[in-house]
Amino acid sequence: MKDRIKEQSIIFFEKKGFSETSIQDIVEALNVTKGTFYYYYSSKEQLLMEIHKEYIDDLLQRQQKIIDSGESQNAKLKGIIHLLISDIARNGDSGKVFFREMRHLADDNATEIKKRREQFRFNIEEVIREGAENGEFKQQLQPDITALAVLGMTNWTYQWFNTAGELTADELAEQYSSIILHGINMRNGG
Repeated sequence: MKDRIKEQSIIFFEKKGFSETSIQDIVEALNVTKGTFYYYYSSKEQLLMEIHKEYIDDLLQRQQKIIDSGESQNAKLKGIIHLLISDIARNGDSGKVFFREMRHLADDNATEIKKRREQFRFNIEEVIREGAENGEFKQQLQPDITALAVLGMTNWTYQWFNTAGELTADELAEQYSSIILHGINMRNGG
């Protein structure tokens, strides 16, 4: 039931927004009582926090597998791009809630999520830094700015990407990888 509440909440939060969704909306859609909701969650904000934690923790765990793969930094960065785009394709509604509704978290919860998000960004910076140091990427790159560029490009995808559209998630990830990697790859000059 806890997972069903979370899944139904994500649907409502994505369609109506966090503020416009009531606990009553959620329990009516599931045909359960408010008591059932409160058995699993103390508040709607606690539920939102759990959605955020699960989303970012899953991404961090999968990102770490890519980083630990022993592949080149080029392959790692490409893998992270694919991770982000495939995740948006697979978990689009959760992604929208993650990016749009964070402003509704209490300050201490928002701080905790921001730290996790910063870790994800820092991990990308490290891949870029190591790639520049070993000659895979241009040495004059600023890893922090480049990581923000990667995240800006990929994270905005949740706003417009349609899994039934012209491109598959893999095709889009390949295009993004090409744009990013050809811009920073040492073999392309610089």
